[in-house]
Amino acid sequence: MERFFLLLWTLVIITSCGDPVLVDEEKALPASGWAAGDTLTWSFDIPDTMAIYRLLLTVDHQRDYRYQNCYVRFHTGFPDGTSTQQIVSLDLQSPSGLWHGDCGRSRCQLTIPIQEKAYFRTPGLHTLKLEPWMRIDTITGIRAFRLRIEDSGNRRTAG
Repeated sequence: MERFFLLLWTLVIITSCGDPVLVDEEKALPASGWAAGDTLTWSFDIPDTMAIYRLLLTVDHQRDYRYQNCYVRFHTGFPDGTSTQQIVSLDLQSPSGLWHGDCGRSRCQLTIPIQEKAYFRTPGLHTLKLEPWMRIDTITGIRAFRLRIEDSGNRRTAG
């Protein structure tokens, strides 16, 4: 009987552990640069509207990137066809000129928490688009962006 309960408990644990990562996808940029109007798009399905998610964006850039930050505009598309936009400054360097993140000889990678306690009101297919929002036509020195959306393991209360 003890063996039966151990087997049952093991099955419960295995089946209750879903993949906590919804998206973990990198979008590379052309070596010629990221031109104004070019968007990067990620699509993902939200199965659980009570889950709280972490949205993380990793910026992979050259050490010779010319600016302290990178302004981007996020477009979030919802299953009902509505969308929102938000302009964000991704701070890559301190005011004193030191790069944030992990830097090697020629490249740096910085993971920026975009939203730590995000939740989605409706299940279904969502999209996140990222576009450059700088005062120049083409941004050079950024190699890629990686979007990671993970279930935090926390749940929101109804209401």
